Amino acid sequence: MMNKKIILMLGIILNCATALPALSDCTISATGVAFGNYDVFSSSPVDMDGSVTYNCTSATPITIDLSQGTNGSYINRKLKKDASNELNYNLYLDAGRTQIWGDLSGSTTHHTNPTPTTGIDITIPIFGRIPALQNASVGSYTDSITATINF
Repeated sequence: MMNKKIILMLGIILNCATALPALSDCTISATGVAFGNYDVFSSSPVDMDGSVTYNCTSATPITIDLSQGTNGSYINRKLKKDASNELNYNLYLDAGRTQIWGDLSGSTTHHTNPTPTTGIDITIPIFGRIPALQNASVGSYTDSITATINF
């Protein structure tokens, strides 16, 4: 497999989402996971979704990796308000939120398509979760994730 990389910054932001184009034989864009309000007293996690969309001009096998974010760890990515205020969260490849979407390091997985359909947009959901009962102050919490398509 030819190892070309297209990098895209995926904003994981409370109440906000971003999308950016990429270059080369594939294009990629993303809709960030917008978690909205977090209730520190709720015993239920906050689950929200985003997506990555790609379109390739050839049926070359592709993989899509998501970075660790600014925390530098796949186990408990962190949304940060400032240096002392954080919320644990993670991004998953499956709706059951059991497969952490990463780059195959540690216990993570990534999206694989051995024969992508050419010339059409293919959208892959990103399943996000903030675990319940975390102590957090009021404000906007953000993280920045890089999505990389390898083909």
